[in-house]
Amino acid sequence: MTPFKIEIPQTRIDDLKSRLAKTRFPDEVEDAGWDYGTNLAFLRTLIDYWQNHFDWKAEEVRLNRFDQFTTTIDGERVHFVHMKGNGAAAVPILLANGWPSNFVELLPLVPALTTFVAGLSFDVVIPSLPGYGFSSRPARRGMNLTRTAGLWAALMTELGYGRFLFSGSDMGAGVGLALVRHHPDRLIGAHWCNVYSQFARPADPTPEEQDYFRKVDYWMYAEGAYAMQQGTKPTTLAVGLNDSPAGLASWIVEKFRSWSDCGGDLQSAFGFDALCSILCVYWFTETIGSSVRLYKEAFADQEFRTPQPPHKVRQAVMVPADCDLPAPRAWGERHLQNIVQWTRLTRGGHFPALEATAEMAADIRTFAHTLGRG
Repeated sequence: MTPFKIEIPQTRIDDLKSRLAKTRFPDEVEDAGWDYGTNLAFLRTLIDYWQNHFDWKAEEVRLNRFDQFTTTIDGERVHFVHMKGNGAAAVPILLANGWPSNFVELLPLVPALTTFVAGLSFDVVIPSLPGYGFSSRPARRGMNLTRTAGLWAALMTELGYGRFLFSGSDMGAGVGLALVRHHPDRLIGAHWCNVYSQFARPADPTPEEQDYFRKVDYWMYAEGAYAMQQGTKPTTLAVGLNDSPAGLASWIVEKFRSWSDCGGDLQSAFGFDALCSILCVYWFTETIGSSVRLYKEAFADQEFRTPQPPHKVRQAVMVPADCDLPAPRAWGERHLQNIVQWTRLTRGGHFPALEATAEMAADIRTFAHTLGRG
């Protein structure tokens, strides 16, 4: 394992600012708002902030306060944050993010979980998904969520953790499902942010599930085109996003607005510094292409969609506010086993570690206390 520090050369920062300054914005119809996609007035404001006000070097210092490392497992470089908890016998926990985020999203949870409270703290491990941020970009087909689970199980072994708690959302939750399938004995418990919506539907859905399916179907029609593009022709998309920081910002911030509990006001949920930090990690590592390519690998992973075999891993579900299609418990009970905790948040969406940090940390702590009681 090698200690890791983020050190982006000034020449690359200057190149980013130059590209931002030369952004060629398209036109849009009057009063378009966000109905046609990213609102250009908002994007211009964000691009101006990113170019002229965001201090990447200061952000580098902040990010480097978190202990980071890289290691090579099965030929892939794995980047991860590893922060030890205060107090004796901290519980190891692996945190996993989804798209369009990266490890930066999860950092607010670190102080909330490493602090010793009510007899409990956590050793926090945050690995970057393959093709995300400072992990390597897989050069061959097949680095899917199932294979990623193997990398992360090996990582936790290298760190000396025989068993550990898991918490994940979106793509990260997909890796967690594979950990439950292939490494159940390694898991103290599994904590999910929502329930995957595309599991097989039953022939006898409850009324609550029927209402949920209608919402999911409408969402897939109105919002799901990005997933079809990323899951079928990711390189076509990646060329523009990897070459234009404004294009990258447009693609990503529209999702942050649509999927978060912001009521249409993106800045009410996320500061520009947080958004620019996430964008910079994608930009400087040139991993937007490999991040969206994970969708194609995930779609081709047939095992991911099949029912899980019986297991004894105890599980908790934290569902978001209405903005992010909260799953009904009946749906969770059909596809997850041994649910011992179900929490419905009153705020927060697709990015709970950023949107509802205290609530997510508290939910994880409650789950850990429940598991400790046997």
